[in-house]
Amino acid sequence: MSLAYTPPMQALIDALGRLPGIGPKSAQRIAFHLLKTERGEVERLASSILEARALVRFCERCFNFSDSDLCRVCRDDGRDPTTVCVVEESRDLIAIEKTGQFKGRYHVLLGSINPLEGVGPEHLKIRELLVRIGAEGIDEVIVCTNPNTEGDVTAMYLARLLKPLGLRVTRIASGLPVGGDLEYADELTLGRALDGRREMPD
Repeated sequence: MSLAYTPPMQALIDALGRLPGIGPKSAQRIAFHLLKTERGEVERLASSILEARALVRFCERCFNFSDSDLCRVCRDDGRDPTTVCVVEESRDLIAIEKTGQFKGRYHVLLGSINPLEGVGPEHLKIRELLVRIGAEGIDEVIVCTNPNTEGDVTAMYLARLLKPLGLRVTRIASGLPVGGDLEYADELTLGRALDGRREMPD
């Protein structure tokens, strides 16, 4: 008869295994670590997760994570409201902010077009971007989706949608590794890619 984890242990491993990037072995290691950690540390971790889940929400304008109606970028009156950088996730916004080279505002799509996963344009915050363009006087949209298949498809879709509106639609320059993610790019590479952005074709 093979040994099995107790039901509470197995439930913890299963829950951890559902997190992105956590495989079965990693889930087991994290579960073992948590069970060997002092109770106070585990309670602080659980409390932090619950507090973040309760207090953090999406910015009403750009859909970045925020603890108020508008995120800190949208609340900053010193940012250029006419230039918007479109990213897939909030972590990409953070990566670009670390370069210190972009002074406009952002729009977070909350994903990218991926037909294999059943994610179409209607599942992203594209409709909300169109509303912002009309309401905020935006004249340039910088498409900063990841340099992979899904990011490229999303970028091309946005270009076809936005170009007829008379906007300048640009894409970050090469220099980022194909198939990579913005969040893993160093600040210098990402800053140069942003600075060397190019017009997107119709």
